[in-house]
Amino acid sequence: FFFSPHATGPAQSGIMSDREVVNLFLHFTVNPKPRVEYIDRPRCCLRGKECSINRFQQVESRWGYSGTSDRIRFTVNRRISIVGFGLYGSIHGPTDYQVNIQIIESDKNQALGQNDSGFSCDGSPNTFRVMFKEPIEIMPNVSYTACATVKGPDSHYGTKGLKKIIHESPTGAKTCFLFFSSPGNNNGTSVEDGQIPEIIFHT
Repeated sequence: FFFSPHATGPAQSGIMSDREVVNLFLHFTVNPKPRVEYIDRPRCCLRGKECSINRFQQVESRWGYSGTSDRIRFTVNRRISIVGFGLYGSIHGPTDYQVNIQIIESDKNQALGQNDSGFSCDGSPNTFRVMFKEPIEIMPNVSYTACATVKGPDSHYGTKGLKKIIHESPTGAKTCFLFFSSPGNNNGTSVEDGQIPEIIFHT
């Protein structure tokens, strides 16, 4: 690393303090490694353009929250990485929501990723982005459950839901989503109606 051509760039740029440069070099050369002030796990590299699908054809009001998760099951026909959801916001004007989002592998009942987050809405029937901290890899023909546990006032909701959506990328790659209602306590969200209208992903 000391003799790498990369060391002459950032290390001499003034971006980092002398102490940070020393810690960084030590991190790559000694054990045990000193603690560093950055994420030292490999970062997931997303290829391709961000895409999204919306499973509803119409927006209505009102949808309430009682602490139960809105859930919808889905499968896809090819490997993708999900980075977040689009959620509906308040029917009462600008509002802040708290939300926990998760993706669960349905058959194993295993959470693959989750985030405690929030979003601000403007009272419109638009969707509002809530993102995962890291992309979640989705494999072909495996059943997953998208979950959102929303805290806040009554919101808009989607109707005339689609069971099947085919997304075609600019390169012609087709991603087919199939949706299924999640059994059990799902706050009323189904294929036809409810929350979690949008899935944001990379192909």
